[in-house]
Amino acid sequence: MDLISLLRLTLTQHASDLHLSAGLVPILRIDGELQQTSLPVLSTEQIVSLFEPTLTDQQRQHFHQQLDLDLALDIQDLSRFRVHLFWQSRGVSAAIRCIPSEIFPLTHYDLAQTFEKICHSPHGLVLVTGPTGSGKSSTLAAMLEHINHTRHAHIISIEDPIEYLFQVKKCLIQQREILRHSHDFNAALYAALRQDPDIIFIGELRDTQTIRLALTAAETGHLVLASLHSASATKTINRVVDAFSASEKDSIRQLLAECLHAIIAQVLVKRKTGGRIAVHEVMLATPAVRNLIHENKINQLYSNLQTQSAIGMITLDQHLKQLTQQGIIEPAHARAVALYPQNF
Repeated sequence: MDLISLLRLTLTQHASDLHLSAGLVPILRIDGELQQTSLPVLSTEQIVSLFEPTLTDQQRQHFHQQLDLDLALDIQDLSRFRVHLFWQSRGVSAAIRCIPSEIFPLTHYDLAQTFEKICHSPHGLVLVTGPTGSGKSSTLAAMLEHINHTRHAHIISIEDPIEYLFQVKKCLIQQREILRHSHDFNAALYAALRQDPDIIFIGELRDTQTIRLALTAAETGHLVLASLHSASATKTINRVVDAFSASEKDSIRQLLAECLHAIIAQVLVKRKTGGRIAVHEVMLATPAVRNLIHENKINQLYSNLQTQSAIGMITLDQHLKQLTQQGIIEPAHARAVALYPQNF
């Protein structure tokens, strides 16, 4: 059993993820659900040997010291994959995410017109949020590719690892990977501010300092796109503010109110015809939204979202309702992710 064969199996089964875990058989995630394969049980030694030839000396040292590692694999004539290696109670495990070889155009998304308007902003913070495996990276890649085709701008991406690879079109795009091109996110972000960027893409806002730097970059006239783990657009506000100490919360809230441009929250829901579709909640930083954030009236943001569909805002439940009425998703699947499941 070699790595290429396992990755090829993942693609032929249309799986989004492959899990290799010591003491278990390989497991695939297909349409959001885990399915065991009929392959033999893997040991720690076998899993390590699968990835050993792909690692640099620096990556080996990082895995030995930190006990986990992020990396990307670009397999010729196959696809690109994001890999996370880590230790657990039975030994070593690997979580492998398939990255599509082609970037979806924004027209692939149900709310393409709203996303295009967001991409045309000259500055501000754009957050794409959702749980793990909800397609945040794909949405951000589609937005960056739209910018690449429609604007003359300098884009710097900071990722761990680099997922989608971009070809220069109208934009100058420079992709930097942590451990390969910079020591960490904070160092790369500090450096980015001295590299004359128009747009900064941050793969994930992981800690307080990264969030602080992203807010600073947005405040100083850059368009900053980033992903964050949060369940909804409104909860994202608290997620950002709560990352800071009590003494800083008020000042961070004011800074966020000033520099926020948009929040796109998303989940993936099964289609009736098979596969999954991205369902979104979109909050735009209108004067009313900025004022509510400024005054810490976060609980009133949802009702504001519900009434601003004319300018492109939408709640997750409203989008679910549209897709249900169009016969694209089942009401039962909508209920599973809706804020108010009784409405479905």
